[in-house]
Amino acid sequence: MKKASEEIKIYHNENGPTITTVDQPVLEADGLFFKDLDGSGELKVFSDWRKSPEERAQALVDDMSVEEKIGQLFVTSRNPFTKEIGQLEKRMAKEKGVDPESIVKVSDETGLLDENTLENASIFAGYTIPGTTQSIREDKMRNYILRDNPQPDHLTDWLNELQKTAENNGHFIPVMVTTNSRNENGKVVFGMNDAVGVFPAWPGTLGIAAAVLGANDTGIVKEFGEAIRHEWNAAGLRKGYMYMADVVTDPRWQRIYGTFGENPELIAKIFEALVPAVQGGENGVTTDGVALTVKHWPGGGARENGFDPHYKEGQWNVYATEDSLTNYHTKGFIPAIAHNVASIMPYYAKPCKEKSAAQHGLNGEEITWTPVGFAFNHYMIQELLRDQFGFKGYINSDSGIIDNMSWGVEALDRPERVALAINNGVDLISESYGVELAKEAYARRTNGYYDTHAIPEGYTLKQITLDDAAISRAAKRTLTEKFALGMFEDSYRDPKESKAAISESEDWEKAMEVHRQSVVLLKNNGVLPLETEGKSVYVEGFDQTEKASEAWTKALREELAKENVTLTDDYTKADVAILMVSPQSGNYFTATKGLLEIDLCENKVVADFSEEGLPLETTHEETTAAGIGRVKEISENIHARGGKVVGTINITMPWIVQNLEPYCDVLMAGFDTYTKAYYDVLFGRFAPVGKLPMTLPKNDEVIAVNEKGVCITPNDLPGYEKDKYLPDALKDENGKGYAYKDAAGNYYEYGFGLTL
Repeated sequence: MKKASEEIKIYHNENGPTITTVDQPVLEADGLFFKDLDGSGELKVFSDWRKSPEERAQALVDDMSVEEKIGQLFVTSRNPFTKEIGQLEKRMAKEKGVDPESIVKVSDETGLLDENTLENASIFAGYTIPGTTQSIREDKMRNYILRDNPQPDHLTDWLNELQKTAENNGHFIPVMVTTNSRNENGKVVFGMNDAVGVFPAWPGTLGIAAAVLGANDTGIVKEFGEAIRHEWNAAGLRKGYMYMADVVTDPRWQRIYGTFGENPELIAKIFEALVPAVQGGENGVTTDGVALTVKHWPGGGARENGFDPHYKEGQWNVYATEDSLTNYHTKGFIPAIAHNVASIMPYYAKPCKEKSAAQHGLNGEEITWTPVGFAFNHYMIQELLRDQFGFKGYINSDSGIIDNMSWGVEALDRPERVALAINNGVDLISESYGVELAKEAYARRTNGYYDTHAIPEGYTLKQITLDDAAISRAAKRTLTEKFALGMFEDSYRDPKESKAAISESEDWEKAMEVHRQSVVLLKNNGVLPLETEGKSVYVEGFDQTEKASEAWTKALREELAKENVTLTDDYTKADVAILMVSPQSGNYFTATKGLLEIDLCENKVVADFSEEGLPLETTHEETTAAGIGRVKEISENIHARGGKVVGTINITMPWIVQNLEPYCDVLMAGFDTYTKAYYDVLFGRFAPVGKLPMTLPKNDEVIAVNEKGVCITPNDLPGYEKDKYLPDALKDENGKGYAYKDAAGNYYEYGFGLTL
């Protein structure tokens, strides 16, 4: 059977859009070509590309069945077919007593579409997800999340096959595949950093912020965004779950590495450049653009002691200082909204009035403290985001709000949660295969269900059931985006052009330059640029586990061997030691027993915390960098023989560097930065310019949490503001105490970075 990529028909309109199709009929009218979206043979408003996206979306919604509209309300993970059995599938099979090797995976005839029924296939909740074709043609699903990492041509073949499957199915509605960012380097983490290495990889977003801050130039962001738009559009990817406008205020939050740091003004400048560059225009998405979903409204950084809202202990957003909500946490959203960002994603958490100081909206009135997750929160979505901030796009919920992270609405069943979210302003529910749930919520409005079942206390029938108006509103908003992107007309891409735009792109070198610019020189005792002639060099990597450290050390040695230096694998015989530390704390989808550890440590004994966020008398051990104690040992040996020690630290969180910095003559910070970029600085091929996008805390004392669960410094303020609240006993002669200070008197605070 031929792939869709081999059957594409192309129709060119002079001064109009190109029409691509496989089986969907095409109309000719007024000397122009139009895709016949309902196969009626008539040119209707929704098929007429001369009409506005809003007009077309309204006309289409008016013509769609309830089932078609409900299919637009959900987005769930679906990847190209692979024969391999994934780790999650293996685990689920073993739990059922099934031998994973006995599983036979099924594809369509092209080998591109995964036709397997997935059972409990989400870490967010258990759903039965039918095969791709059934999902599209019977359930009318048109939105999926890509979490795999296919090569560009294979990716485009798969996307084309999805579009072909959606043809001649009532109305042709293109399939939108969304994915998390793919253009930054980093460790692969499900739900955060799903893919690395296929698209040109820039440093992590913190590294982009470090480069922008050092160069004082948001042109870096513009170039980054334009690269994404060009590459993704060539592949057929038209929407990204990115980027994070969240402000880092508590240093123990797991999501810090996806942010642009702790300064809301810098974040706003970045989004001012980023949104138009990716979406293609100053006023919203264009036909060659990529739609953005900016997250996490109204700012996910206001974490109580870093607890993540994937878990009970992190279910609250706490605003300990007056008006921190608008003074810090929502500022990054303002330029995104001004440039008509396509969608915004609310966070899981709910606002906590009891632990917060007074917070006011843009209208000067105190916010409405409704203790339900932001996706269910009418005030936060409709009154604050839409009415006061002026957001015009659609709301895309975070994954799992109907199930594991339904904070504040636990008393509702799943159909009721679907209805409440949609009624309160959500237009697309993520990672929930909730078609049947929505149908049930729709039926309950009129079928007498609540004649025999109690309406949950505090709710009305209209809030917890769906009607045509709510379903149509949500469908219109997401369909408007697809019309604006030109997806109804030009649905297909050429896999050869996709490969050329991504694998053979000049963006690889552009990205490499920003890797170099992202390196922050924290310390240099007259060592740089490093001279290695006649000297032997030792290199070692420190990761969270011993196994990972060994693998990384091997890779580092192989790369350093290209630098024309004399290597030794025995530090006692080395003149120079390069010690590269890439710590990791906890696991994103597994709650730790206590606070997320940010000290560079191994087997450190720390307190357990309860699900209520309070310290317990019991303890456990945490490791962020296996073998970190060897740094002191290696350093003392090298220095005793007159040698030099170079340290690097990969900053995905604001690490406490007291177990690294004192033992180094040179210390550099990177942000999922390529090793080669460090070497370029180390050996004098590039003069460092990067600046810290967030403050590194001095020690455990400045982030200590008391027996009542209250941090010594407010969780809702950036690092550069925390000295105002620190006890005088912890401050030095300069009135500073929060930021780490080295022997040279340099504070590792926001904006710091040495030059040569």
